[in-house]
Amino acid sequence: MTNYFCTLFDSGYLIKGMAMMESLVQWCPDAHVFVLCMDQQTQDILIASKRSYITCIALADLETPELLEAKKSRGVAEYCWTLSPCLPSFVLEQHPEIDFITYLDSDLLFYSPLRPIFDEIGASSIAIIEHRFAPRLQNREVNGRFCVEWVSFRRDEEGMRCLARWREQCIEWCYYRLEDGKMGDQKYLDEWPDLYPNCHIIEHPGAGVAPWNYEKLHFTQNASGKIEVDGSPLIFYHFHQFQLLTNGMFDRLSTFYTAVCEEPAAVYETYERALMRALKVIRTISPGFSGGLRPFFKVMARRWVQRHVPLPVKRFLHNFIRY
Repeated sequence: MTNYFCTLFDSGYLIKGMAMMESLVQWCPDAHVFVLCMDQQTQDILIASKRSYITCIALADLETPELLEAKKSRGVAEYCWTLSPCLPSFVLEQHPEIDFITYLDSDLLFYSPLRPIFDEIGASSIAIIEHRFAPRLQNREVNGRFCVEWVSFRRDEEGMRCLARWREQCIEWCYYRLEDGKMGDQKYLDEWPDLYPNCHIIEHPGAGVAPWNYEKLHFTQNASGKIEVDGSPLIFYHFHQFQLLTNGMFDRLSTFYTAVCEEPAAVYETYERALMRALKVIRTISPGFSGGLRPFFKVMARRWVQRHVPLPVKRFLHNFIRY
């Protein structure tokens, strides 16, 4: 049975998106991914890659008059968040044969089989996952208890009702600020466990590992080299903040995270290798492709400011320069 997924990204996230999907089909061979291509270059490269597990969707095919109106007042990230529920809704509408679909963020990587997550979800109508913030970051839950990195919907009454409501909410309001109990696309999920009896909260320790929670976890590698988290297989990690640099190096995380606890090195080394493989594939199609590669010195300058400049000065600088 095919497992259906959907994601969205532009050429700035193409390397990450390709790495995510390649790891997905490695550990879920029956996966099929619908990709909402946020620009033409992304669509052209993905089609040329001839990955049978990918179906490209042009942005113009999904955009409705109400979405185009919302687009006028939203930043790029805000508009992508607006589309988070619109994409699975569109796919289910266009493909009546699909009974269950999962939205994935593009900056994930999979490390082991996904079957434990699907077994846990079972026949649930909806599946979501908590941020699982480390204790020192617990106050960030005000911005959303759940993370829109994995969100699943079943084609049943409850699943479709939830998805339709979330779509309407995001089209009406989806901004990068906390306002009236809303924050982007994610804080809407806070009420789902109370509204929908068949909403499942994913509990597997190896799912949804991320910078905001890794410091409370224990990472090991078993005899075969597989990474484990608190004794369970790492299934997927969310690479928030991660940047590829123009000189072939990487910028993993800010000191906000690493000053308290170093990032899990084996997790990041695996991701970096996956990104370089993805970039190699992309450059066989589009030589010289540099989407998403950040200037080394600009990134290092920004990190220096983050580490050494007092907060009031940073706020002042932010108003005048992009460091």
